[in-house]
Amino acid sequence: MTVPLPAATTLRLRNPDAPLVLALPKGRILKELSPLLERAGLDPAPDYLDEDSRRLRFPTNERGLDVVRVRPFDVATFVAFGAAAIGVVGSDVLMEFDYPELYAPLDLRLGLCRLSIAAPRENGIADDPSRWSQVRVASKYPNIARRHFAARGVQAEVIELSGAMELAPSLGLSRLILDLVQTGSTLRANGLVEIEHVADVSSRLIVNRTALKTRPEQIGAWIARFRAAVAAG
Repeated sequence: MTVPLPAATTLRLRNPDAPLVLALPKGRILKELSPLLERAGLDPAPDYLDEDSRRLRFPTNERGLDVVRVRPFDVATFVAFGAAAIGVVGSDVLMEFDYPELYAPLDLRLGLCRLSIAAPRENGIADDPSRWSQVRVASKYPNIARRHFAARGVQAEVIELSGAMELAPSLGLSRLILDLVQTGSTLRANGLVEIEHVADVSSRLIVNRTALKTRPEQIGAWIARFRAAVAAG
């Protein structure tokens, strides 16, 4: 069910004079984004990259656009509920939350990795996933995990963790994990192997659908600038 936007948020999204807000994810992707922002002609205040900065909202060289820096999982929520009109978020987050208020017009080709199922090395080689009827899996993606296993007729008990996923099988918390994998080195260091590929993941430009309808020229111009920046990369 779609939750109605607060009145103040609706007014801001519809007000052509209100500054647009671009939500960016903290961490590794933020640094990867810097060259893309530069090619798009966007120059936030220098401390937007400083993890020790207490500021979370930063002015830019564009008078009509501010940048906010939030946790990766929160970017989608900020944009879906209209606190930000535009954002950058991983496709994994879009899969997990599936907000109808979001439109993702552009793959930024950054933060490339994959969502995978992993198991202890000794089990992963001999285990046959096609024979499973139920399984316990640790993940920060409970919705993706349940949908993935349900599509195969497997009942999944999901243990929701926000980190240290690789410890779950060795400590008896779960049989499997579902997590992001980039190089696989962390899995190997903890005695795990990938046994199933779930989805490829990359960063996407997202916009709030209400903002796109009510301020199409402004939002459309930023989509075009990011599209040109990706093509020039």
